[in-house]
Amino acid sequence: MDDFDGAHERMTAAGVEFVTAPRTEPYGKVAVFLDITGNRWDLLGPA
Repeated sequence: MDDFDGAHERMTAAGVEFVTAPRTEPYGKVAVFLDITGNRWDLLGPA
């Protein structure tokens, strides 16, 4: 995802529940969110 910050803002505004704050890792940006059944997914962006 090229626009990590924009995607995070849009998802938050739409009510998506993030269980971690965005953070920077060696491989890029990541934030963990839940889907409607409680599964965890990673929102990933470039380093």
